[in-house]
Amino acid sequence: MLEIFTTDNLIALLTLTTLEIILGIDNVIFIAILSNKLPTNQQARGRTLGIALAVISRIALLFAISWVMRLTAPLFSIAENPLSGRDLILLIGGLFLIAKSTHEIHEKLEGEEHAQESSDGSATMVSILIQIMLIDVVFSLDSVITAVGISGTLWVMITAIIISAAVMLTFAGAISKLIEEHPTLKILALAFLIMIGAILVIEGWNPELVHNLHLKNYIYFAMAFSLIIEIINIQVRRATSKPVHLRKRPTLPESH
Repeated sequence: MLEIFTTDNLIALLTLTTLEIILGIDNVIFIAILSNKLPTNQQARGRTLGIALAVISRIALLFAISWVMRLTAPLFSIAENPLSGRDLILLIGGLFLIAKSTHEIHEKLEGEEHAQESSDGSATMVSILIQIMLIDVVFSLDSVITAVGISGTLWVMITAIIISAAVMLTFAGAISKLIEEHPTLKILALAFLIMIGAILVIEGWNPELVHNLHLKNYIYFAMAFSLIIEIINIQVRRATSKPVHLRKRPTLPESH
């Protein structure tokens, strides 16, 4: 029994859990944006079910890992570029993410009338969960392949996925509230999803290009930098929007 908890397994668990949380951020953003379209009393349930679907799909793919690995075998070629089942899933998922995020940005920029239609709970739980499930499959595939690359031990991979899901579930509500309260942050989040969709399309078409040029590192750095700047902007706007009588006034020197 003690042989299970070896140093290598514990290091792999820590590393994999950290990576699963990082890989899950884009998934949480997508779930948060979609769940906000539900009626207020269903939004928390929508987020919980969305994350549950992500966990189930990841664990299911782990148990079907031999099938996942067969997805890397080329099926056919286009312009002398071989495409496998995994490549097709990434291509379709990336295009779906780009189309969905672009549609959300367009809807957001259409004005108050469309914004009201989007927030009045017109979306149904089933339609939202179907969209979440579609993109969960894409994110899960990437997550599982990463997990297998780091650790071949099943209990380590499943534990890392469950821990990362607990973290996602803990912060999903706060992320959802933050995105909904700050329209510019929502646009930024949607722009992130478009970038991620573009990376998925590139990776589906030519995986070596993404890995050789370390495109994901540049994308995550750009996302982190943009997020920090936007958080600073939010704090500045809060400070400047305070009533005049609450602002700190400079003290004048006493006259003698």
